[in-house]
Amino acid sequence: MGGPHHHQKPQRLIQVNRAVETYLETERLLTTPIVISNNTSVVVGLAACFHDDDAFKYRAYTFTYFLVFPVAFLCNIGALVVFFMQSSRRNSPSCVVMMNLALSDGSFSLTLPLRLAYYFRGGVWNFPDWLCRLCVYGFYVNLYTSILFLTLLSILRWLAVAQPLRHRSLATPTRTLLVCLGVWLFVGVSSAPFLSNGIIERAGVPRCFEPSSRSSWGRILILNYVALALGFLLPFFTIIVCYSRIVRRLTARTSLHGSSQSSSARRRNRRRSVHLVTMVTATFLLCFLPYHVIRSLHLHAVCGRWNCGIVVALQRAVVVTLCLAASNSVVNPLLYYYSTRTFRDNMRDAQSSLLSSRGGSFRSGLALMRRRNTT
Repeated sequence: MGGPHHHQKPQRLIQVNRAVETYLETERLLTTPIVISNNTSVVVGLAACFHDDDAFKYRAYTFTYFLVFPVAFLCNIGALVVFFMQSSRRNSPSCVVMMNLALSDGSFSLTLPLRLAYYFRGGVWNFPDWLCRLCVYGFYVNLYTSILFLTLLSILRWLAVAQPLRHRSLATPTRTLLVCLGVWLFVGVSSAPFLSNGIIERAGVPRCFEPSSRSSWGRILILNYVALALGFLLPFFTIIVCYSRIVRRLTARTSLHGSSQSSSARRRNRRRSVHLVTMVTATFLLCFLPYHVIRSLHLHAVCGRWNCGIVVALQRAVVVTLCLAASNSVVNPLLYYYSTRTFRDNMRDAQSSLLSSRGGSFRSGLALMRRRNTT
């Protein structure tokens, strides 16, 4: 009755229970079963695939945000100051759109110190939960408002080149401002689901910027399709159509009038249009396109439980392309400078007035010292 088999049954039952508990826990953390050659089924957590590579992610984000933050903050705040100085151009449609774009990039740059502090600490979030949610939300709001504002800017340029009369009647400053407010509202409401992603506990440490469960990955995949269609593909195709018509219109004008007979105003307008086409297309191809392609593949790899090596490789690619997407807040000020002559002129005026005020204060200081020395 008390033979060896009697003692082995409870022991086997305990082992089975432990194995089931281990399986359920790893399944909760996005696991995938892998069959080894000796027909033993082993559960390997995809969480291990992710977090074994945390060091690469933290280094890449720290390096990128450390470079992006000061440049994005100073350039976009400076751009807003220059736009406000443009009393004659402040109410133009393009200026209204660029001011909203600079406001989006400047507000996003304010969240970067929190991200830097998080990655400097090795992935430990010591701030309130609402700040974590705000940082996640702010990234997507900035990303898609930037895309839509650039698209709106391209449509305005196409109207100005191809249909100048309609541009004057349709693109009023008030209507442009209402469209910009609609973009803010649409993107803000569409990105609201990302406010649900706050602090989670992993390895006893508060974490941010990490999905909380397997169901959240599925929800993110659905949101990715919506964002890909409405937030990237539709604007990208709109920009391609606008720019192809702009180029066709400009080449047609050149062949009709001849470059030697073109007026200086027409040449400046053509030059600004070419600069805008080049800068916006480069921004989309470098900052936005790689991130959306790689992010979609990575989400499919996670939800489809692909091989761990592929998941890690795609995750590294997501890190690199996300850094490129975040750098759009640095690229956009170049767009203001190279596509807008008035912006360049006002920057030079601001620089000269700043230098003259400094020179005046320096000269007044010298005069005061001379008076003191004579007395």
